[in-house]
Amino acid sequence: MNKFASPAGVPAIEFSGVEKRFAARGASGEVLAARDVNFAIKPGEVVSIIGPSGCGKSTLLNMGSGLAKPSAGIVKVAGQLVEGPNEHVSFMLQKDLLMPWRTIAQNIEFGLELRGVKAAERHDVSARLLEKCHLRGFGKHYPNQLSGGMRQRAALARTLAVDPLVLLMDEPFSALDAQTKMILQQDLARTVADEGKTVLFITHDLAEAVALSDRILVMSERPGTIIEQITVNIPNRDNPMQRSKHELAGPLVGQLMDLLKLDANTEVH
Repeated sequence: MNKFASPAGVPAIEFSGVEKRFAARGASGEVLAARDVNFAIKPGEVVSIIGPSGCGKSTLLNMGSGLAKPSAGIVKVAGQLVEGPNEHVSFMLQKDLLMPWRTIAQNIEFGLELRGVKAAERHDVSARLLEKCHLRGFGKHYPNQLSGGMRQRAALARTLAVDPLVLLMDEPFSALDAQTKMILQQDLARTVADEGKTVLFITHDLAEAVALSDRILVMSERPGTIIEQITVNIPNRDNPMQRSKHELAGPLVGQLMDLLKLDANTEVH
């Protein structure tokens, strides 16, 4: 596969004046989901989006991938206008969506298969990612033979297999238990650092946002817009467990709670 990268000085992904409207269900008129969204992410940067439920976070990811079109404004990937599904962007969701009739290796290779990549190259890619994602020995297993955490590792490997410029991740660890979640956060951080990937990450977990991100974008209630951008000045982005123990982590979570108007009795998830 040809390596694709942003030209020098060009953001990996950029939203300019983006607005999204949907037809109202069961009534006339429209719902304004997001308005005047403006931000840019540099190549290799990890940026999280937090905000109230229904504020348009997932809608932004859909527009970034080309699965939805803005009602106004533009989205660019590596300086190119996004006008439809974009091969330089990969999506990872809360559900792994692995195909149960395919082995784990075959699931990882699926995107490459669709692109016409030869079998030998596909097998090399899946073998490398099985190793990197701690799934060595499980390539011939089927999804129902793996735990939830291992399935999400396989989903991450599948996301990386097509060598995307940008990873769009919509709460990929929210359904996992706390211990498995920490392990996968660590795996993701190290893999992203090794691969030099750009990530736009949605989460409701404020501590997760602090542990994984270079920057955090805070959205308002619907219609969602960016109300604050927070730089995470904590070292060792490739080690979220260590980052979460840093003296600045707690105050940053507190700052995010204030911006979202959460009180101490609110369950943050």
